Order: sequence, then structure tokens, then C-alpha cells
Amino acid sequence: MSTDTAVTPSPQVPQDLHVHTTFSTTDSAVVPEQTLERVAALRHARILGISDHLEALGDRFGDYARAVRSHALRLGVEVNGAEWVAAAGELPVEYYMYHCRDRSEDYRGAELLLETGRPVIIAHPVFLATDLARVPLGCLIEINNRYVWRGDWEQALRPHLQRFGFVIGSDAHQPHWLNQTVARALAARLGITETILFP
Repeated sequence: MSTDTAVTPSPQVPQDLHVHTTFSTTDSAVVPEQTLERVAALRHARILGISDHLEALGDRFGDYARAVRSHALRLGVEVNGAEWVAAAGELPVEYYMYHCRDRSEDYRGAELLLETGRPVIIAHPVFLATDLARVPLGCLIEINNRYVWRGDWEQALRPHLQRFGFVIGSDAHQPHWLNQTVARALAARLGITETILFP
């Protein structure tokens, strides 16, 4: 598929802030075709953000940030737990996708990221066995299309519907993952209205 076509696609979903590209070099699920240019050309969401893995960026963060912004996309980063919070807090990103496993240090890490004033999205909490009762208020909870069919998300989320705002993400690592069909079906079943960031 050529990404230099003049066709401008119509966004299929209002927002997707959980998209990976080939900048996530340490993630074997990311295919070579998942380039930033292709994601930008497909533009499947009206509000579209890139959140590549912080641990994969290393000293390339400046290149990453410039590339994302050159395509007028939102600049995020995925933070793999408490060990990466200090480094993430120093970066000029617009939001965080955060891996919050069921560890005291990870819940504390979420609190520290919230102190930056930027949105903190708890990524695929059911898959990571996050205890939502321990997640700091102010975080957003992601319903993730990649993992939503694994585990009982409805049972896990229902007790917390009034405590948090929710976002829906694809967690796309490959071009054909750029959708949110299953996640949006669950959100509709739970009566969730997505929190739209950067309107």
C-alpha cells in the first residue's frame, strides 16, 4: 500500500491515543509497515496520538517528537511502570499511556505522573491485573481493543464507572489493528461516554 496517495481518509473513530510505530524498536509485535507516515496517512481517528515505548526511544526522543509533530499528531509516550516515571516526567509530551501493574510502586508512579498536570491513561488495566481501586483518581482508564476480549473487562470495570473517565484505544502495532470495534462495543454495553482529550 502506498502512503503517498492524495486520498484523505475519513476518520472512523473520534479518538485513538494508543498507537505504536516503528519507533517502538523493542516491541516484536510492531511490523515494519507500521510507520509513522502510514498511520498519519490512514488517519483512522479524528484525534490521533502516537505513544511509542519510552524504553525503545533512548536518545532518539527528539527525533521521535519532531516526527510525530511534523504530521500534526498528538505526542504521547508509553511508560512501562514505575521504573520509567522519572524519565517520562522530564519529557515534553502531551499525555502518558501508563503500565500500572498491581505493585505499590506503580500506583505511586501514577500519582507522580499526575503531578505533571498531563493526562495519565492507565493502559489495558485488565490485561495487566491493575487493581482499579488503588489507581489514583484523576487517571483515565483505557478500554483497549487489542486486549478487551481477554478476561472479563465488564466485571472489572463496572464497579468503577463513576470513579474514572474512560478512553478507548486500539493499541495498534500493525496497520490492520487501527480500529476499536470490540472496545467500543464494550463501552456501549457499559454506558460509557468516552472522555475526549484535546478537543
